[in-house]
Amino acid sequence: MNTKTKILEAARELFMRYGVRSVTMDDIARELGVSKKTLYQVVSNKAELIDGVVDQFLAGEELAIAFIQSKAEDAISEMLLITQHVTQVLRQLKPATVYDLQKYYREAWNRVEAHHQDHVYQVVKDNVETGIKEGLYRSDLDSDFIARLYVSKSFILVDEEVFPLREFDRDKLLREFFDYHIHGIASPKGLEVLEKYKKQKQAPEA
Repeated sequence: MNTKTKILEAARELFMRYGVRSVTMDDIARELGVSKKTLYQVVSNKAELIDGVVDQFLAGEELAIAFIQSKAEDAISEMLLITQHVTQVLRQLKPATVYDLQKYYREAWNRVEAHHQDHVYQVVKDNVETGIKEGLYRSDLDSDFIARLYVSKSFILVDEEVFPLREFDRDKLLREFFDYHIHGIASPKGLEVLEKYKKQKQAPEA
């Protein structure tokens, strides 16, 4: 692992744990046991560091989803596993991290949104088309519409104005969102498969 990767991973861990704004370059240097001079040999400033962390995070998410797609048994299994993965990521992510990116580092947050609207859209669209072929989703679905709807609704889950975390548990929100999505598109066969996975405890309990 090279120095830049180590710095990005240490910064990411601190940002996810404490938020972005409250973590200083001194904090990151201390966490790594290096001088600030070493940090500034790799990145010019904190904004550049945040951009690097976001790039690393998004690339990692693409790899994680590709791995899930490779081992999923079918379209419903794929969505279950993706939901479980996202749940684990959100458990590590403090609300302050999202808030700080949205308010103070808007360009970085815009890249997260753009990635979501592009990559996640395509993942869901492909999933819908696969599910239709497998007979697990209704044959009359418009995959483009469903994918756009999924992406737009998923952003609401991290919107503090709509679902403040003092009132709503993120794990439960994701489980409810998953159930809402699958029940809206599944065929009778698909609902049977969903129940099978729930009995196997592969599915998050709704």
